Amino acid sequence: MKTQALPFPGSVGLTRLSVYSWEASDGVCGGSPHMHTASTEAYLVLSGSGRVETIRASGYESYDLAPDDLLWFSPGTIHRLVNEDNLEILAIMQNGGLPEAGDAVLTFEPEVVADAKRYAQAATLDAGPASPSSSLPAAARTRRDAALAGYLRLKEAAQAGDVGAVERFHRDAVRLVQARVPDWQELWKETIAPEAARTEGWLADLAEGRYSHFKDAAVTRSAPSSGERVLGMCGMLQKWDSNGSR
Repeated sequence: MKTQALPFPGSVGLTRLSVYSWEASDGVCGGSPHMHTASTEAYLVLSGSGRVETIRASGYESYDLAPDDLLWFSPGTIHRLVNEDNLEILAIMQNGGLPEAGDAVLTFEPEVVADAKRYAQAATLDAGPASPSSSLPAAARTRRDAALAGYLRLKEAAQAGDVGAVERFHRDAVRLVQARVPDWQELWKETIAPEAARTEGWLADLAEGRYSHFKDAAVTRSAPSSGERVLGMCGMLQKWDSNGSR
């Protein structure tokens, strides 16, 4: 009997990430610093080495990354991935779909983050329909460098104990995403909340000795969403279709 393919467990998103090896202005290689506003992210290190730098209201910290390390951080954590030796990770993102809908905010200079139009221009990699694909890596690197400029100011402030700079970034980041939140709420209701409700129903049945959901047991396979890795904020990405196929 055929059954419908199941969504990926826990409504999380999976991305294999080869962190950029582009050297930045501070002599360090890595991705674009950014922050997620509504989703927790986890890094499982597959190979190589590096570190993730974080800035929170409590200050700046750096965490070394080596194979089999697993590190995760909640919304409001500004983070920068540093590639020291061919760093490759599996990024596990809560609320699959929300990050793709604009959950992340890049750490551009304060005047850019405070201006929605300027932010959108700085964040896009799309230079127009006539733009050749060969220009995209340069655009991604330019975006990374622009995010790094603002990040280094935030890092310096955090290391000096200036919590005001982080607070201002948090405030402006929320202003950037606030208009999108109603759409996020609808997405959450349609694709994420049902996962928890489904488990609630299963537990209620089991408590009564019922197990009708076993009849719908399924095995689902998911293939990479594209044959080639694509440019992301922190490196080359390989995503999987979370809807899968039976």
